[in-house]
Amino acid sequence: MSVPRLVPGDRVRFVSPASPPTREAVARGAELLSAWGLQVEVADHAFDRTGYLAGPDLARLADLDDALRDPGVRGIFATTGGKGAYRIAPLLDFEAARADPKPFVGFSDITYLHLALHRAGVPGSLHGPFVNWSDEYYDAGCAERLRRSLMEPEPVVVSSRPADYTAQLSSAGSATGVLVGGHFDSVSRAVGWALPDLDDAILLLEDHHGTGLGQVDRCLAQLVHSGLLRSVRGIALGTFGEFETTTASGTTLADVLGDWLAPLRVPILGGLPIGHGLNPASVPLGTAATIDVAAGTLTVAPAVH
Repeated sequence: MSVPRLVPGDRVRFVSPASPPTREAVARGAELLSAWGLQVEVADHAFDRTGYLAGPDLARLADLDDALRDPGVRGIFATTGGKGAYRIAPLLDFEAARADPKPFVGFSDITYLHLALHRAGVPGSLHGPFVNWSDEYYDAGCAERLRRSLMEPEPVVVSSRPADYTAQLSSAGSATGVLVGGHFDSVSRAVGWALPDLDDAILLLEDHHGTGLGQVDRCLAQLVHSGLLRSVRGIALGTFGEFETTTASGTTLADVLGDWLAPLRVPILGGLPIGHGLNPASVPLGTAATIDVAAGTLTVAPAVH
């Protein structure tokens, strides 16, 4: 399923469902989207701060629900991730979201919201950069990929980079299924309440060094022992930032991932520039995807029409 593409003149809303952004970076994100002809609005509580959260749960929820319900808002962008999206994910107005689906962009902790929306049958999620925009992390090519994924109804093709750490985990074959997933730690912690059915899915996993090797091991155990991976079609591995030199008593991230994923006996494509890294790709979630290990590509049907 897809949602209407964004066109110049459309209103879009910036929301902060997790941690608070910085005003300067959000202003840069607004400048970027305004250059595409979009009318940028910032939610009422986007810059609130309650500890590590962007305001109280009900305020963050209200901002996101208001954007989902407003027929004049044609796209929603999370300012940043961090912590807290899991606190409001089950409470979203899914009925309103189903009635008027629209693109919703973010990653990291926002994965909880993408998963909950997908489980509720709401299309339009996009695993893409935050509008808490940093030119240090996101270059012009990254911005253009985001624009095209939202404004051009064409497949998204992401090429594996053989030099990237997770490329060594690639295995032979190809597979087609619905792309589901995102931030690995969030995916595993969503088992039992937000994680949708993974039968016939291509499971996307990416993470960053803060998770730690032991936690990666526990997260994989949670996913495998839940039984949810028994019928996945394939695995797409994005960036696992700063894990390249990490070991625990001689064990590496590649060892841990291989121990749990290889026995699934499905095609695995690693080395994808998706997630917590420089200039990440923008990838639709909840649409048909194909991994072709020989070609080194992940091809995803567009999120928009």
